[in-house]
Amino acid sequence: MDKGKNSVVHKILDLEVDMFRRVPTGEEPSCRAHLDDMKLHRRGQFATWSLETCRSYLQDLERAEERGINLMTIKYARMDNLIPPYSENSLIAEIADTFTTWQREILDKYPNIMRGGRDIEGFSVYLRAELETYSDETLELLHRDVEKFKQEGRNMSIQVYDYLAQQSGYESIDELEAVVRKE
Repeated sequence: MDKGKNSVVHKILDLEVDMFRRVPTGEEPSCRAHLDDMKLHRRGQFATWSLETCRSYLQDLERAEERGINLMTIKYARMDNLIPPYSENSLIAEIADTFTTWQREILDKYPNIMRGGRDIEGFSVYLRAELETYSDETLELLHRDVEKFKQEGRNMSIQVYDYLAQQSGYESIDELEAVVRKE
């Protein structure tokens, strides 16, 4: 990631973590004890987005913060179907369908790495809930990024995990899969 994009992603992660810490829960979720892992995964996601999409999402977070809205609370409430849809933008279904197809591909191609992850239904619910928290502008820009990946025959989900593998000291996702398979 170049310096400018890294700065934007750093600001996104600071706001997301702050919002995540303030999500009301009945009991403390174990994932809050692993915020560095969360940030690494989120950084991998944003590494695949264009700088323009990252900037738009940062504006979404900043606007929500100014209005006293916690987008993480909304996302988790939507995941649990506690509130009605937060956005009904038609791009949500289109983006989610593409990512679900990509996720199926990664589950098939890298079963050992993905062994402990969300199943496809859980992935889809999580993704749709998150997409609902994005502004129409961010959804349009993300859709453009997704379409570019599709036109180039690339899978954004594989790119995220390839980034994560490299951040963990492996040459690529393929090397990580081979190592995990042997364990």
